[in-house]
This record gives sequence, structure tokens and C-alpha cells, in this order.
Amino acid sequence: MKIPHTIAAATVLALCTALFSGVNNFIGKIGVTAVPDPVLFTTLKNGLVALLLIAAFVAYRRFDELKTLSRSQWIKLGAIGLIGGSLPFALFFTGLSMTAALNGAIIHKTLVLWVLLFSYPFLKERLSVTALIGIAAVIAANYLLGGFKVFAFGMGEWLILGATLLWAVENIIAKKALAGISTLTVVSARMVLGSAILLAFLVLSGRATPALQVSTVAWGWTALSAALLFGYVTTWYAALKRAPATYVAALLVPATLVTSSLSAIFVTHTLTGKQLSGIVLTFVGVAFLWHYGRKLTLSSDSSTKHIAAHSQAR
Repeated sequence: MKIPHTIAAATVLALCTALFSGVNNFIGKIGVTAVPDPVLFTTLKNGLVALLLIAAFVAYRRFDELKTLSRSQWIKLGAIGLIGGSLPFALFFTGLSMTAALNGAIIHKTLVLWVLLFSYPFLKERLSVTALIGIAAVIAANYLLGGFKVFAFGMGEWLILGATLLWAVENIIAKKALAGISTLTVVSARMVLGSAILLAFLVLSGRATPALQVSTVAWGWTALSAALLFGYVTTWYAALKRAPATYVAALLVPATLVTSSLSAIFVTHTLTGKQLSGIVLTFVGVAFLWHYGRKLTLSSDSSTKHIAAHSQAR
């Protein structure tokens, strides 16, 4: 099914990404403890996603596109594989093995701040006051949902922050790459090249052998996490192709609401007043961002009609 190239479609896709991310942050914490080595876990998980993407790449016959890519585009794809698909995954899941899933979710969702910082000089993105209010609201909600009492910055948190910064840089490169390359090709480059780099690291460091000793239960958690990651990367890049990078990153922040809700149901069995405030603030922030997205859609439609009318007049 072909997805419309509209801001509205990007909004829905980005919110789907938030859902996948929120669930995967929770599931990933279980998976990374089931597999003894966090880098091995992420390599196995990413490898499964890479195989799915290769199958999709073959099914949609995208090999002809590779022949048309310029040297600059190949460099962008290589950078996405390295900066987005390999090193940050190793950092993130190593950090996640050292800290709570909710802490990892909170730090990861600061992604919007770094994308906002980088997108201004490199992508020339400008946001309205409405969008900035929405971003401020979802960021504030992010910390209310986490609860300040349980949050401490240790080695695990620093590793997750490092991964988040690398993913922010990847977003800028990917946004530029998606202007001339299909979503499937960019996503495939990220996961296939990234998985190959991670696998090479495991082999060279002598840490690949334990893959043969992974239990059936651990493989189950790995496969579930891989399915969620597949949903995450495909919807994320599809949204990024259709909307400003900062807007898409802002709509990822509500993933903390999903992780927080799952933690409250299955782990802590409690929901504090701060968390309730965070839930309300999340919906307020998303509403502001949705309104901004609608204005972008109306502006885009108006420009299209103006161009069409001008062409007919000529």
C-alpha cells in the first residue's frame, strides 16, 4: 500500500514510531538481560531486522536504484550505517543493561533537543511558536513520567546519551539522503551495514561464539524486539521523508508514556501524581504539534494550488 506524501501521514507514522519505541524500550530491557552480552543481543536483533529488509528490498526490486546513486549518496548511506545502525546500538543496549528501562527512555527522548539544535544550521528548519510550545510540553512530560526521585546519571545513562547524540546526527544525514533516495533503500543501508559492522566487531573481539548458546527463551525476546525495531525504523524513516526532522523527533517523545505505562502495570504497580500530570501534558504537547502539522499541511496545499493555477495561467 502506497503511503500519501503528506504531513498528516508523517504525523501518524511518527506516532506509530513512538508506540513501537515505547514498547521496545520495555521489552529491550528484558531481552538485554536474557542474552548475557548486550552487544550480542543488539547484533542478533538488528541482524533479524536486516534480513527482513533484504527480503523487502528483493521483493520490491530496488537493486536498480543502487545503480543510479551518486558517490555523495553512497557516502551518506555509509555514514547512516555507521553512525545510526551500529555504534549507537552497542552503546544504547550496553547502557540499558546498567540502568532502568524508564531512564533509558527518558534520555533517548532528549533526541528532539539535539535534532532541534542540529537541524537549524544544517537543514535550515524553522519552527513556529505553536510547535515550540508542543515540544516544550512533551519534553516536560517526559521527565514527569520518569519521576525525578529515581533518576541518577551513572555510566549506563552516559552511554545512552552518547547513543542518542549519534542518532541525532544520523537524523540530519538521513533527512538529506531521503531527499533523493527511497525510504526502503535508506532503512536497509542503516540496518544491513550497521549489522555487518556489529557482527565484524563481535567476531574480531571473540564475542560471537556465545550466539550458539543463546536459549530458546532469549531468542524469543530477541525476535520480539526485532519485530518492534522493524516497525520502528520503517515508520520513522517514512515519517522523516515527509516532514521536518524536528517535528518527527518531537512526536517520538510520547514513547516515554508507553514505557512508563508498561512499567506501572508490570513492574512498579503504581501511578504517581507526577506521572498523571505527565500523561496530561503529553496529550497537550501532541495536540499543539498536531495543530502545527495541520498548518503545514494547509500551507503545502495552498502552495501546490498556487503553482498549479500559475501554470494554467501561463
